[in-house]
This record gives sequence, structure tokens and C-alpha cells, in this order.
Amino acid sequence: MEPASAIERILAAIRAVPRGEVAGYGHIARRAGLPGRARMVARVLSGNEDPGLPWHRILRSDGRIAFPPGSRGFKEQAKRLRAEGVDVRDGRVRMPRADASIDEQVWGM
Repeated sequence: MEPASAIERILAAIRAVPRGEVAGYGHIARRAGLPGRARMVARVLSGNEDPGLPWHRILRSDGRIAFPPGSRGFKEQAKRLRAEGVDVRDGRVRMPRADASIDEQVWGM
């Protein structure tokens, strides 16, 4: 069981993804202050019972929907993303460029 504060930070990072935008599991983990904990983000989402949580905006790092193609979850996630104007093709969306690292911000790397 993970500490409640870590779960709360993950949920807050998920809620911060704006309508019509997407983020990867790893991106959410970094935003929650938990770098390298993408699987924890997936676990938190799998146990989610809040119907208002925008879970559908969270994808694999390559933009793929994590549910098996053709499954109920896959179809629901694609439907929700399209309803927000996200272009979903073959179960994949174009991912935004990840937040710049501190080196990229300072040194332009």
C-alpha cells in the first residue's frame, strides 16, 4: 500500500491535465514528485472509483491506449478522448513534448 500523500499527488497531477490534452504515466509520476514511478500511476488509476477523474487523458509514453485493442476500456478511452477533440488513430495519439529537464531549461540542451 502506498502512502496516501503520494496517491493524492498523483491524483492531483492527473486532474491538472487540461481537457483536450494527454500525458504519459511517467509524466504524471514526475509531476507528482515521484520520478520513475509510472507503474504506481497505473496502479492508482486501476483502483480509481472517482467518476470525475479524467483518467482517459493518461496514456503510455508512446501515446498508445494501455487497454487491449477492442476491449471495453479501450473503446471508452478512445471515445472520451475524441469527445475532447484529441485525434486518436489506431489506438494512439500524438504525445506532447515532455517537460524540459533542468539542463534543457538552463543550458538549452
